[in-house]
Amino acid sequence: MLFSRSGIALGTALFVTVSPAFADNYTLTLFHTNDLHGRTDQYPQLVTTLNEAREQYGEGLLLDAGDIFSGTLYFTEFQGQDALEFMNLMGYDAFVPGNHEFDLGDPDEGHQALAAFFAGAEFPILGANLDFSAAPEFADMLGEPVSSDPQAGMLYDGIIVEHNGEQIGIFGLSTQDSETISSPGQITISDYRQAAEAMVASFEEQGVNKIIALTHLGYDSDPSVGNDLLLAEYVEGIDIIIGGHSHTKVSPPTLLTENRAGEALSPTVIGQAGEYGQYIGVMQVTFDADGLVVDVSGELLAADEREADPDAAERLEPYTAVIEELRDTQVGAKVIAALPNPRHGRGDERSVRADETALGNLITDAQLYAARKVAPETVLAIQNSGGIREALESGDASVGDLIAVQPFGNRLALLEVTGAELLETFEIALADAPAENGGFLQVSAGVELVYDSSKPAGERVVSLKVAQEGIQDGAQKEAMQAIDPERTYTIATNNFTATGGDSHAVLGAVYEDGRNTIVGNTDWEMLRDYMVSLGEVDYQVEGRIVDLVEVEDLVEIEDLAEAN
Repeated sequence: MLFSRSGIALGTALFVTVSPAFADNYTLTLFHTNDLHGRTDQYPQLVTTLNEAREQYGEGLLLDAGDIFSGTLYFTEFQGQDALEFMNLMGYDAFVPGNHEFDLGDPDEGHQALAAFFAGAEFPILGANLDFSAAPEFADMLGEPVSSDPQAGMLYDGIIVEHNGEQIGIFGLSTQDSETISSPGQITISDYRQAAEAMVASFEEQGVNKIIALTHLGYDSDPSVGNDLLLAEYVEGIDIIIGGHSHTKVSPPTLLTENRAGEALSPTVIGQAGEYGQYIGVMQVTFDADGLVVDVSGELLAADEREADPDAAERLEPYTAVIEELRDTQVGAKVIAALPNPRHGRGDERSVRADETALGNLITDAQLYAARKVAPETVLAIQNSGGIREALESGDASVGDLIAVQPFGNRLALLEVTGAELLETFEIALADAPAENGGFLQVSAGVELVYDSSKPAGERVVSLKVAQEGIQDGAQKEAMQAIDPERTYTIATNNFTATGGDSHAVLGAVYEDGRNTIVGNTDWEMLRDYMVSLGEVDYQVEGRIVDLVEVEDLVEIEDLAEAN
């Protein structure tokens, strides 16, 4: 879009073009990534994608919006040093820490892995609302608040860099969610708006009128802790926001020109490149002589559609060799009786996608175990059955076994839902029963779901009860309490289901409404930790989910047997 100084739209432009009337215009090219979450094996394709983008669009700034840490065996073993090799190879210009960068914080040792990551970085680290000064492991990395000569591995609020003769101001913001979903320890996180306003004022005082916010706030995440849309609306003077945290695919870039009241704002461009290194974002933003955005274009380039860069692939090999060995490592838990993952398509009478299973019970109990460490008020956990991929055989469990069961690396999500929304969610889950559906939900201990598959879809839930507050897992049935449609409950699930996956539109709407918290636990890691806490894992189907049709059929069979 083209804009006047007032922010009023003048027309549509599909490509960045500078006509003779705009001879003094300047176009900034940006490449950006976010939320790699330990997917080190994506870097060879990312290198190829970046090289192609530079050939097509020319040289530009390369930015990463956080969450390099956490999520895979690569991170478990190398704690970010593997990713760092590839980030240095690609030539990043700036990085903002995400909440997962603080996952390894230790009360006694602090953030040794993160400090080592920063120390080896060949790019500056930005965080205008992050204060590292009380953490001694970062003492030698603290730079001045704003630097026009930023040094590799140093911490700044913001930096000023030159691109094609123009001064560009870049500052970082990270989510305050880290205080509850990660372990920042002595690192304090201040209000994002106040930090942003101070940075814009500082840049403008130095004559910089092209300003980028590199954020790990989320595109439209929980408004109580801030997000990119709110940042653009509340803080005038930010021209571009390159974001992360919500794993949103923003393509083409969002151009915000007015607030929620319909009042004109100076244009702000917002971009985010999905998750897990699947894309590199490309953005070209044109400014007029006064530093106002007058045009923008951009796209997300799919790394998986490119061949691996040969040099990067060779660099990856030794890391992968170690991971393959680690995959066979036993976790320290023994499965007493095999936990099948039945499917109708394999001839099984029951199916994980239509019935309660022992493995589903184990997985949801693991989620509940992890969730209550963060939010003790969590009443239940649910797992989409489509996310349970393999059986768990008897014997000593290995890391590879658990990853085969839950291979997607989904993270734990907490949602604040009303009882009515929870009941509607189970109606969605039960819509196809007794036929298979990946959205069929397994449930944690302390839940009693009774339904009638003979009823029309949307009218199948007969009752949904949970253990009363203060009653532990294994509560007796008389301690169960029916879900109150008017009450609000904290529930746990994986981020795929929380964001509407497998047709769970009600949960997706809750997530979009900002009633969500993403916690730093990955699915297979939660399963591992819970199994280790048990030592010996002995699970079975126990009547958490009951179809009245099956009960009636069973009664008829028993009556017939007695009559004969």
